Amino acid sequence: MNQVNAPAGTGDEEEDLNRAIDELRGVLHEGEEAAGKPEPTPDFAVGEGAAPDFTLGAASDDTDAAGSGVIMGIPVDVQIVLGSTEMQVSELMSLRKGATVALDRRIGEPVDVVVNGRKIARGEITVLESDSSRFGIRLTEIISNSKAS
Repeated sequence: MNQVNAPAGTGDEEEDLNRAIDELRGVLHEGEEAAGKPEPTPDFAVGEGAAPDFTLGAASDDTDAAGSGVIMGIPVDVQIVLGSTEMQVSELMSLRKGATVALDRRIGEPVDVVVNGRKIARGEITVLESDSSRFGIRLTEIISNSKAS
């Protein structure tokens, strides 16, 4: 029997990603509600030890469970955006080692957590208690679908 695979970048992948992001937001919101406030500074960062355990609620049937497993296995690009700036090509070409580029944010302002190009949260830069030579992000705000850009 021949199988036809959908081309990469189809709407199904986008739909799976949207569901995964929504599920992650739900898990994070449940944690905030249970504690009555945001969780204390977590001591983990991307690539450090085991990832946090974001378990889903019980699936209604085996198909839902299998679908959730597929969704949870989708790799995503996570970026922490400290700031940005605009400059002309001539300014960019004149940059040399030691040059300072001014960003559009001030020290202490929240940074954006962006997943696959979508802002899903904001947070504060923090030093990890387990390794003071590394930093992480403490989430301070989860951005709803209607606000996400």
